[in-house]
Amino acid sequence: MNPAFRTIEISDPRFEHEGLRQITVKSAALKGRADVTLWSPEGAASSEAVVILLHGVYGSHWAWALKGGAHRTAARLIASGEIPGMTLVMPSDGLWGDGSGYVSHRTQDFEQWIAAELPVLVTSVLPAVPEERPFFIAGLSMGGFGALRIGAKYWHRFRAISGHSSITHFDQLSMFVEEPLADYHAPLEDRSVLETILANSDHLPSVRFDCGTDDPLLAHNRELHSRLVAYGIPHVYEEFSGGHEWPYWEEHLADTLRFFALHLKGE
Repeated sequence: MNPAFRTIEISDPRFEHEGLRQITVKSAALKGRADVTLWSPEGAASSEAVVILLHGVYGSHWAWALKGGAHRTAARLIASGEIPGMTLVMPSDGLWGDGSGYVSHRTQDFEQWIAAELPVLVTSVLPAVPEERPFFIAGLSMGGFGALRIGAKYWHRFRAISGHSSITHFDQLSMFVEEPLADYHAPLEDRSVLETILANSDHLPSVRFDCGTDDPLLAHNRELHSRLVAYGIPHVYEEFSGGHEWPYWEEHLADTLRFFALHLKGE
């Protein structure tokens, strides 16, 4: 038992499929159990980096793999030599309401689950992935909000960050969830991707984000891009055809993984 966690339950390799490993851990930050889907290329020692993928509202740890085929995208890019070996870590958001927002609530800290506990869990269950191996973080929609904000705030943990169809301000969660935003008790300083990036602008990881041209969050992503340009914050912003939907995220996860691969090479 790892001292950081009271319990860790891991799926039996005999029953795992396509290399997807299931983990349930007792999280101190969440005051309860949390689930993680993990995928590594054959032989975890061949993995040069760890990529955390955050899901959106309504979903859970399985969404990136079983709705977006993230492990298949990574395997294809590794096989073609476009990216080096990468381990994918796909956690649940804590399963609060329609979506926790990956922020600290009154009694549970969904931010710390991702930023502090998850990296420790990865190195606990994958000894072949040492603690100094580079970490990256990405997400979609609510998970894009989490990845961009947490990645910027905890800049010392992540080499690069990426968001797809991202919520850019906490208030935009109201477009998707039924819970009143006041019930989240989210700290004011953790509600804006832009403000978090600006507060950490001296130490930012490399930043990219994209959005579909038919996405209801397009105007918000364009606004974030224009504000970052105005403040002189280096970043990559791209737009592609598509909406707020899994076919878009499945296709453009490859852009994120290629971006992360560039930053493994120091480019």
